[in-house]
Amino acid sequence: MVQPTSAPSAPALTPQFCFSTAALRDFLRVSRSAIDDTITQNLNALVTPSRAGFDPSSTTQRSPRPLSRQIDPSACQEFKDQVLFPSWQARSQVLSYCALVATSPDPDDPEAAIREAEKQKDRERVVNERLDPYSARFFPREPRTEQLASVIRMEQGVENIVRTRTWGIVGERCGSDGKTWEQALGEWRRDKHLPLA
Repeated sequence: MVQPTSAPSAPALTPQFCFSTAALRDFLRVSRSAIDDTITQNLNALVTPSRAGFDPSSTTQRSPRPLSRQIDPSACQEFKDQVLFPSWQARSQVLSYCALVATSPDPDDPEAAIREAEKQKDRERVVNERLDPYSARFFPREPRTEQLASVIRMEQGVENIVRTRTWGIVGERCGSDGKTWEQALGEWRRDKHLPLA
């Protein structure tokens, strides 16, 4: 039996990792592509191959292909517990930590002095809207904490969409128990004594 893909491990959580939005997005992209984007292939890897040999008479009659094969419930549960939920948990931890960094004061902001100089320059600027109607416009640089907060909000939205889609496919292939992905992940976290992020 082919083993499903394993998720990349969570990176070391530091403010520098969060402020490097390229590294943050790369981790999320790689994690999503390893598990969620290939969910059908991962679930197909759980299907037990035929126990009997190939029967040539099976090709004499054309029979409709089943829409999707149900997977052994224990294999599905093991996949969810060992691969899917840990991957989601790692991404949740990264997003939660970076959201916390985004809402904390940033004494090490390298652009703080530049922004302050721009604000001072703007205060001293003479505005004559009759001569230049756009002269009153001032677009200050956004602090990196606000930039990070914007990235985190967007990535949380993407995460919600990806998990909803993945959970729908898991429900089709493994049989749905009527739980949402939030409920199932919450139960898994409680069973593992993890924070409910």
